[in-house]
Amino acid sequence: MTKKKIMDKNNSSKKIAGLETLLFYYGESLKIKKIAEILDLKENECNELVSQLAEDLKNDDKRGLLLIKNDDKVQLATKPEFQEINQRFVKEEFKEQLTPTALETLSIVAYLGPIPRMTIDFIRGVNSSFTLRNLMMRGLIERNPLGKGNIYHYQISFDFLKHIGLDNREKLPDFEKYKNILKQYEIQTNN
Repeated sequence: MTKKKIMDKNNSSKKIAGLETLLFYYGESLKIKKIAEILDLKENECNELVSQLAEDLKNDDKRGLLLIKNDDKVQLATKPEFQEINQRFVKEEFKEQLTPTALETLSIVAYLGPIPRMTIDFIRGVNSSFTLRNLMMRGLIERNPLGKGNIYHYQISFDFLKHIGLDNREKLPDFEKYKNILKQYEIQTNN
């Protein structure tokens, strides 16, 4: 199977839009090298696009995002002048009970964890970054790095177990049943 071109190589605006899309979807920092690989670009061209996107976001008063660059990693973030909105939103989120989305994500992590975010996203069919961050802020899950790069495994926390009154996750309802379903799925996908 040949690699399909994602973007028009001659259209700088499309390349910048592709970069922004990738960073938004991923939701965490990404290495320039990985971005270049995904977008089928040379690293120096990718660096130029990152600089251009950073400049575009910085100078556009109609945009609430900025691009953070730290060594060889970049990530979209909220402009400082809009942090109060985020703080109010998070405060409101913690006043409320967990949403169905949060419960779904928490269940996936509880039964299938440790599990990488991309697998959670695949199971749910949507980006789970915000939901995972919300659950981490509540102390219900934790993330641990998996080797090199920006790949993390998510798992339930001790606070989660204390909150639901269990001494280990194997005591979750139908735990073995779901673990066996996962094993069968892994066997099928690896063959």
